[in-house]
Amino acid sequence: MNYTLFLSLVCAGVFAGMLVCLEVGRRHGRRKAARDPHAAAEGLGTVDGAVFALLGLLLAFTFSGAAARFDTRRQLIVEEANAIGTAYLRLDVLPAEAQPGLRDLFRRYVDTRIAVYRALPDLSLARADLAKASALQGEIWKAAVAGSMAAPAPAAVLLLPALNAMIDITTTRTMATQAHPPPVIFLMLIALALASALLAGYGTARSPSRSWVHAVAFAAVMTVSIYVILDLEFPRFGLIRVDAFDQVLVEVRDSMR
Repeated sequence: MNYTLFLSLVCAGVFAGMLVCLEVGRRHGRRKAARDPHAAAEGLGTVDGAVFALLGLLLAFTFSGAAARFDTRRQLIVEEANAIGTAYLRLDVLPAEAQPGLRDLFRRYVDTRIAVYRALPDLSLARADLAKASALQGEIWKAAVAGSMAAPAPAAVLLLPALNAMIDITTTRTMATQAHPPPVIFLMLIALALASALLAGYGTARSPSRSWVHAVAFAAVMTVSIYVILDLEFPRFGLIRVDAFDQVLVEVRDSMR
């Protein structure tokens, strides 16, 4: 299923669930107030404050973490482009006869790296491209080592560390795409949103008429917040994306012609 559609369905369920909880809480509160008007609201302020405070903290931390990981993923794209560009420029230190083959390997490698992320959300295709990129890394390394042995001593010192950085950043980027909070955090966020709706509905029981504007606004604000947090966590699948930063890699590839 398309990720955006799946996330939209989940958030629609949260929105509907919050409206139901608001109504259930209100009806329960009105029944209790009818039986005992004075006891219906005793001690509830402390409970409400604790639940809403916890919800606010969880929203703040999950949003902050998602935004930070989003920025990190964008920065890693730039770092990889810089690492590839540096390694490619340092091929100049190799003997002239060793350079054409390595430059061709580099071009194929960058094409494959770009293809890895363009393939998403097709995970099987992305994994296949990632395997091709790993194989090309091995070929590039072997060719660079062989070329460095035929070059003056400074060649290896300049080229091999740059290649090592270029290879290491791929692992960092791959792990960054998998860095997410445990699913229980998101389940807890949704559960707290529903619980807060239940308490909010209970708190409105003393009002003779319900305000659908406030109910819908409360549910909508919470649902949109959850949607944005989850979308930030998966920036290759939803509406909020890092794809624009892939242009940096494309520009590096164009400079290799």
